[in-house]
Amino acid sequence: MFPSDYLYTEEHEWIRIEDDLCVLGITDFAQNELGEVVYVEVPELGETYEAGDEIGTIESVKAVAEIYTPVGGEIVEVNSALEDSPNLVNDDPHGDGWIVKLRFSAKEDLSSLMDADRYQEYVKAQD
Repeated sequence: MFPSDYLYTEEHEWIRIEDDLCVLGITDFAQNELGEVVYVEVPELGETYEAGDEIGTIESVKAVAEIYTPVGGEIVEVNSALEDSPNLVNDDPHGDGWIVKLRFSAKEDLSSLMDADRYQEYVKAQD
């Protein structure tokens, strides 16, 4: 259900490591809880953040949720397809619905994240 090569947060974000970049999105569990996504606010290119900072929001028909970065770094790309198709977060949360790419600055930020098995257990405990 959750890609095994991703890392996960308790706030239901995921990251995929690509060399010195992290691709960030929200999990299938998170998008399911939110419902139909109607808008995604993303940060500006070049902005830098510390691990745990809020970098944007996701608005759905049911709620508004903050997006946090689990790693510190610089925003190097945003998913511009979300402007016209925010529903990509619902349709493909672990793929085309990614939100940003960061050049991360501290590998130690990764140590607090969960692997897919641990995240699966965490989600089951939420029910």
